[in-house]
Amino acid sequence: MFFLLRRLPDGDVELTRYERSGSGRLEATGVESIAATDLPARVAGLEHEVSPRWVWDDTPRWYPRLLDAGVTVARCFDLRLVHAILRRSTAAPRFPPGGAAAGPWDVAQAGPGEADGLFEVVPDSLPDPAGEFLAQREAIESSSTRGRLELLVAAESTGALIAVEMRHRGIPWSPKAHDELLTAALGPRPGPGERPARMRAALADVRQALDAPDLNPDSPAELIKALNRAGVLVQSTRQWELQRHDHPSIAPLLAYKKMQRLLVANGWTWLDAWVHGGRFRPDYVPGGVVTGRWATSGGGALQLPRAVRGAVVADPGWTLVVADASQLEPRILTGLSGDRAMARAGSGDLYEGIVASGAVATRAEAKVAMLGAMYGATQGESGRLVPRLARRFPDAMALVETAARTGEAGGVVDTLLGRSSPRPSDDLGTGGAGAGALPPEMGLRPADRDARAWGRFTRNFVVQGTAAEWALCWLGALRRRLHARWGTDAGAPHFVFFLHDEVVVHAPSAVADEVVALVAESAVEAGRLLFGDAPVAFPVTVAVVDDYSRAK
Repeated sequence: MFFLLRRLPDGDVELTRYERSGSGRLEATGVESIAATDLPARVAGLEHEVSPRWVWDDTPRWYPRLLDAGVTVARCFDLRLVHAILRRSTAAPRFPPGGAAAGPWDVAQAGPGEADGLFEVVPDSLPDPAGEFLAQREAIESSSTRGRLELLVAAESTGALIAVEMRHRGIPWSPKAHDELLTAALGPRPGPGERPARMRAALADVRQALDAPDLNPDSPAELIKALNRAGVLVQSTRQWELQRHDHPSIAPLLAYKKMQRLLVANGWTWLDAWVHGGRFRPDYVPGGVVTGRWATSGGGALQLPRAVRGAVVADPGWTLVVADASQLEPRILTGLSGDRAMARAGSGDLYEGIVASGAVATRAEAKVAMLGAMYGATQGESGRLVPRLARRFPDAMALVETAARTGEAGGVVDTLLGRSSPRPSDDLGTGGAGAGALPPEMGLRPADRDARAWGRFTRNFVVQGTAAEWALCWLGALRRRLHARWGTDAGAPHFVFFLHDEVVVHAPSAVADEVVALVAESAVEAGRLLFGDAPVAFPVTVAVVDDYSRAK
C-alpha cells in the first residue's frame, strides 16, 4: 500500500491512498486533505496501522519535519531519486513515457538546509507527483528485471531516509577535542587573518631556503617561480613532484601545505560553522555520484581527515560501533563474475587468498593488481601484475574487460540491480539526483571522454555501482534490525555516519555487543539479496571505540 503526499495551494497536504485493483493495477482508493500541523500525527497513525510506503517528491523536503515531531517512517518511495535511476536505466527502456526531454524531475534534490519549511516547491513548476508516480510504477512493473529494479529503488529510497535521519541525529562531536587536535597540529588558534604558529614557522623555513622573504606560498605561480629560481625545476606544486627533489625547502613546504589543507578543510572556521550543540550535521546527497555512491553538499563529511577524527567522541555512557566491509569491491567483482577461483581465494582474507593461488608473491602485490584490474591500469606495477590475475581468475577479469570494451565503443553498462552508466555525450552535473557527478576516484574529468578513458570508467562502474547497491542493502537491513530491537527514541542505537563501505552506529555501551552482531547479520543479508547462494562472502570488520580515531 502506498500513500502519496502532495502540498496543496492553501498549505494543507493531500494524502492519496493507492492499492491494487483486482487486475493488479495500482489505483487511487481514497483522498483526504490534512492540515500541515496535523500531518505528523496522521503519518504516525498510519505507520502503526498499515505500515505503508510513503511516496513524496523529495525526502529532504518532507522527512525532517516528521522527525522533528518524533515520527519515524519505515519505508518511502522517493520520486526524484527513482526518476534519476529509471531515466537512465536500460531495465526501464520506456521511461519516461514518450522519451520526454529533461524536466523538473531531473533537477538536484533539495538540500536538507533548504527543507526546514517542509513544503517549499523546488521548482515552482513541479508537476503533479501522482502522474509521475504511476509512470514510475508502470516502468518498474513492466521491466524484464522487475525484482532487481524493485530492490534498487527500495534501497535508494531507504538510503534517503537514513541520510535525513543521520543529519537529524548528527555526528557526536567534541569542540574541545577538535581544538586540541588543531592546536597540536597547527599551534594555538590565531587571530583573524593570521596563520597559526606552526605554519608561520614552516613558512619562515621555506622563505629562507628559497631566499624569498616575501613569498606567498598560497600562490602556485609565485611558488613555482621561487622554486625554479632556486634550482628546483618543477611545473606544479603537487606533492609527488615536489618529493622528487632534494632541497632544504621541500620538507618545510610539504609540512606547510599539509597544515594548510587541514586549516582550510577542518580548521577553526569549519568548527564554528558546522558543529553546534556537540553535533556535526552534514548535508548528505544520496545518489550524488553516477555510480550510486553518496556525496555531500556541505561540511565535507565524506572527506574527514584522520587529523580530526579524534573529535568524533561518543556521548558519556555511549560508544561508537564502527563497521567496515572488508575488500568490498573485489568481493563484489567475485559475485558479479561468478568466478569460483576468486570465491575460493576470498573465503578468508581475499588478498592473502590471491597470494596463495600463486598469482602474485605478496599481499601488497595482490592489492595493487586488483586495483589495477578494476581501474584499468596498463603501466607500472599494476600493469605488470594484472595479466597474472587474468590467468588465475579469468571469469572476473573477463567481466571488467567486457565492460571496458563496451565503454570504449560508447555503450552502456549496468550494475547488478539495474543502474546504468551514462554515455560519454551525456551532460553530467556536479551531484544530486538529477544527473550525478563523475566519481573523482576514477580520475575521469568531464573533458576526458575519449574511448580509452571512458572504457576505464565503465570498467569500474559495474563494480563500484554494485558495491554501492550492496552497501545500501546493508544499511537498510541494519536499520530494520536496530528499529525492531530498540525502537527509534532518543535512547536507541542509531546511524551517525556512512562512507561507501563503512558505517558508524552510536549506541549505548551496554548494547554494543548486540549491535556488532546485527551489523554482521545485516552484511550476510545484503549478500544474499544481491547474489543469492553464490559462494561469495562479505566479512565485516567491527571496532567498538570511544572516539573515531581509534577505529583503525
